[in-house]
Amino acid sequence: MTPTPAAAPSRHQVLIVGGGSAGITVAARLRRAGVRDIALLEPSETHWYQPLWTLVGGGQAPLRASLRTEADVMPPGVRWLRERATAVDPAARTVTTASGRVFTYGQLVLAPGLELDWDGVPGLAPALGHDGVTSNYRPDLAPLTWEFIRRMRRGTAVFTMPSGPVKCGGAPQKIAYLAADHWRKRGVLKSIRTILVLPEPAMFKVPVFDRALRETARRYGIEVRLNSEMTAVDGPERKAVLTDHTTGTAETVRYDLLHAVPPQRAPRWLADGPLADPQSPYGYVAADRETLQHPDFPDVFVLGDVANLPTSKTGAAIRKQAPVVVSNLLAGLRGRPASARYDGYTSCPLVTARHKMLLAEFDYDLRPTPSLPFIDTTRERTDMWFLKRYGLPQLYFRAMLKGLA
Repeated sequence: MTPTPAAAPSRHQVLIVGGGSAGITVAARLRRAGVRDIALLEPSETHWYQPLWTLVGGGQAPLRASLRTEADVMPPGVRWLRERATAVDPAARTVTTASGRVFTYGQLVLAPGLELDWDGVPGLAPALGHDGVTSNYRPDLAPLTWEFIRRMRRGTAVFTMPSGPVKCGGAPQKIAYLAADHWRKRGVLKSIRTILVLPEPAMFKVPVFDRALRETARRYGIEVRLNSEMTAVDGPERKAVLTDHTTGTAETVRYDLLHAVPPQRAPRWLADGPLADPQSPYGYVAADRETLQHPDFPDVFVLGDVANLPTSKTGAAIRKQAPVVVSNLLAGLRGRPASARYDGYTSCPLVTARHKMLLAEFDYDLRPTPSLPFIDTTRERTDMWFLKRYGLPQLYFRAMLKGLA
């Protein structure tokens, strides 16, 4: 599929902003429901399956396995507008793009994802990609993570997570466990000081998984710093400032390897616009937690990472949000009230070793909601690792993005 030429109509029954997991899944489901006039704004020609980047960084998957072209995943019959949104006026029902074009809509679906704020930690941006500093949150750096891990024999390794909502909240921890297990198998783990810096008071919000991860960290001898985050980096000196928010004290640690996760926030054009939730300091868009409609503009639906919902930002959450958005959007087109409800379901595959994984599934109330109740996914399992490495990517590309799951 090729992008739509500039002569494309400027008004569409449904306009979707964002061609990632959420936007493509909603578009595919709407097409299957018979909606004909769908346009999707997405400037990128590349589509990534980002959950695989942790395994890329851990030396367990090639980067190419996470890559497709945007044309490959675009649902047939959806008009692809290869433009970047820069403003929305929900009162006028318009979206403006970087080229100055203005599109009007009957129903709007916002799924542009979030932005990685590499400048949010002083010194981090210029340090990335050399002198031991890397991050699985960028596809070009994920293979470098593995190179740094593979070459390390002694010294200090620091793995950090910022405060505030982030995509795939387990990812900052998972790479620490993959690295530690690799070093264990190489017989060098005792020569490496491993520090895991987490901003929350617990390692995981669901108690049963918190206990399991505390045991995982203990097994590897990882120093876990709770209520803490990295607040500055000195790349040339290989030093990181770790601040304990409970005591207000800051410690400067010299590292040999630093895996950093940047602060994250909504795209600026949304954060500064009329749809942002005033309760979100990160600019995420307001959405009813059950119907996923904007509270002030019922013709606007929000899902995925940009939505200000009290649940983890994961692809699994999107898989459950998309049917709700589509059902309620169709109801709106037919003049009916929104009746579908999202219960906050999300899932976090927690890789704890080279071939072991816990599968955390839970809802808004942090109640475990296992998809396979006859399997105990609170214990480390090899079959769950194979699900993560091979099953979930297939589910994503062959079913979810086609509106089938």
